[in-house]
Amino acid sequence: MNNLLGFLLFSFTINAALIVPFINLLYDLKFQRPGRAASDFMGTINSVFNKLHKKKVGTPVGAGLLIIVTTTALFTLISGMLKLVGADMASVYNYREEINVIFATFILFGLLGLYDDIIKFFGKTTHLVGISWRHKLIMQIVLGLGIGYYLYHVMGISIVNVPYFGVLNMGWFFVPFSSFIIVAFSNAVNITDGLDGLAGGLLMISLFALIILATSILDTPITLFIALWLGGIIAFLYFNTYPARIILGDVGALSFGATLAVVGLLLGKIIAVTIIGSIFVLEIISSSIQMFGKRYLGRRLLPLSPVHLWLQSIGWEETKIVTRAWLAGIIFALFGLWLAFL
Repeated sequence: MNNLLGFLLFSFTINAALIVPFINLLYDLKFQRPGRAASDFMGTINSVFNKLHKKKVGTPVGAGLLIIVTTTALFTLISGMLKLVGADMASVYNYREEINVIFATFILFGLLGLYDDIIKFFGKTTHLVGISWRHKLIMQIVLGLGIGYYLYHVMGISIVNVPYFGVLNMGWFFVPFSSFIIVAFSNAVNITDGLDGLAGGLLMISLFALIILATSILDTPITLFIALWLGGIIAFLYFNTYPARIILGDVGALSFGATLAVVGLLLGKIIAVTIIGSIFVLEIISSSIQMFGKRYLGRRLLPLSPVHLWLQSIGWEETKIVTRAWLAGIIFALFGLWLAFL
């Protein structure tokens, strides 16, 4: 545990040292939130979002890219050093297969998000919509199915731990199930990344819970990965709290949501992880309900979505929404951990 905390602090220090130069680089590249019309989950122009978030125009976007690069580099360096000194790198599954699926998710979804950010800011479009939601969703599903196939056919994972009922073997259905979970979490974190500190703080809370789960099953690679990832998130959060100096961006949100789901699937605790990330789940459910009403019923089923935007529209201050979401996130994380250990 001492080594784990040391690696977390080391990652925090590296990311904290790099983030200010990285912010300056984003300014130089003009990788900033533009003052154009914003779109919602399904690409519909959202004037309420524009009205409430005018002050965020010009804020650098793309902190997720820095965290992906530093976490990947630090993991490669530290795991290599640990092997050289003969440290125990015990894992539940084959070490290489476990690392392959984690970093494939971490990097591939990050690249998809980066592409979306680039198109969104520099593409020939009159609105801040990036890749069309259909194309992005198709790419996410393809990636999700590929990862699900790897988990099932290569790693032999097909079980889900259901609290009170025990282990459920899903067989081949684990592939589409895991794809759905990965895509859902990827979009959920992306939707939640709308207020300063909201997604970052909830990710921090979720990762603290996940590191407890990973430690309990003595899986060193996953534990090390989460510790390094968490150090980057904490450093980012210092600069992302209101008023944010940098935003996560799709490059981080899509990657981190998908990776959160994959870690939960590897731990066999995806039900518990869903409880731990309940605020993310609430955000995407509200957006999905609204999308369904608009697309198939021709009317809104909710006053506004996602939930954090509705709370802003009725007068809640941004910091109040974020702080209370963090508190709710802590309670859900404790509840999820309790269920995981039943």
